[in-house]
Amino acid sequence: MFISIVVVIIVVSSGAAFADAGALWAQHCASCHGKDGSGNTTMGKKLGVKDYTKSQSFSDAEAANVIKNGKGKMKAYKQLSDADVKALVAYVRTLKK
Repeated sequence: MFISIVVVIIVVSSGAAFADAGALWAQHCASCHGKDGSGNTTMGKKLGVKDYTKSQSFSDAEAANVIKNGKGKMKAYKQLSDADVKALVAYVRTLKK
C-alpha cells in the first residue's frame, strides 16, 4: 500500500511539473517558438527561430543559459527560477518528434 501511494505521488508531481512547464512555454515561448516548438509563427519566421521538433543540437546547460541570459534576438528570462528553467528545458526535449 505504501509503495502505491509513493508511486501516485511521484506520478502526480511529475505531471504537475510538466503542466507548469507547459504553462511557462505558452506564456513566454510559444509566441515565437510555436505551441509545438516548430517556430512556425509570424514572429518565429521573422526572427528565424530554430525548429525544435526536428533538431536539438544543444546541451541542457546551453539551453538553460540561453533561457536565463538570452542570445541574439532572444531576450533573457532572468525572472524565472532555476526550477522553472530546468522544467522548460525538459519540456523542450519533449517537442522533438
